[in-house]
Amino acid sequence: MWMAPRESFKGALPTATEEEKTLAKRLETHVIMLATTIGQRNVRRPEGLQQSIDYLTATMKSLGYDVREQAFEARGVTVKNLDAELKGSDKADEIVVIGAHYDSAADSPAANDNGSGVAAVIEMARALRESKPSRTIRFVFFVNEEPPFFQTDLMGSKVYAERSRQRGEKIVAMLSMETIGWYADEPGTQKYPPPFGQFFPSEGNFIAFVGDTKSKDLVERVLTSFRKTTRFPSEAVAAPEQVTGIGFSDQWSFWQYGYPALMVTDTALFRYPHYHTTDDTPDKIDYDRMSRVVAGVTRAVRELAGAK
Repeated sequence: MWMAPRESFKGALPTATEEEKTLAKRLETHVIMLATTIGQRNVRRPEGLQQSIDYLTATMKSLGYDVREQAFEARGVTVKNLDAELKGSDKADEIVVIGAHYDSAADSPAANDNGSGVAAVIEMARALRESKPSRTIRFVFFVNEEPPFFQTDLMGSKVYAERSRQRGEKIVAMLSMETIGWYADEPGTQKYPPPFGQFFPSEGNFIAFVGDTKSKDLVERVLTSFRKTTRFPSEAVAAPEQVTGIGFSDQWSFWQYGYPALMVTDTALFRYPHYHTTDDTPDKIDYDRMSRVVAGVTRAVRELAGAK
């Protein structure tokens, strides 16, 4: 098991830049659309899934991207993964995937889990659209991450990763943006599965980068890049996927097909009191802190993809 060196930023956050303030407003707009205007989005409410698809497709097209669909059947409902691509130059065959699941847990508006992650992917696509990456950057919105499909063959990201492997795609990195909007500075607000509590802080004010042992190099690289450019608390771990919490998102699917992948998260159920409830609403999210995380991860992806 590998854990981040104790070099995380501490203290008061710098004053937000105008760019970060604008980003925070955009992130909030996306979360409100998904969690309030659309609401529950899963096979129990297929119209919510379709409304999400329509919104994501229109938004990505407005940013200049072509959007592709990957449709499959789940419990009698046609469901879809969506992706959009920024083609690389001299290393175009090497793909960096930035993904988030857009479905919701049953009866939850799912603002933080995972409207926050979806909003992040949209805004990362906006920030990177004029860049000229060496590697191809692919933005993916996954369906069916939540139960009853979690870690099954009908999990959207597993369907996607399996197809990528069948096509021989060379995915060199996958980042799953998973529940990134809730932060608290008080001691005791952060919980952990064993054995992590003895190694990490009790304040839930950091962003975490989480991978399996085979993705250690990717976790370390992304963390190093994030800390180099972003004054925001951060922690990281690479551990066996059998450890509780390590595989709790779409990065798990990519591990099953041999791809290096990590999760960017506020740790969800180990911190967020409204996880998978009707109270997971847009007003719970700290858009200021979330904007700093998204900006920092975007810079890390820019470096990872060799973008100018």
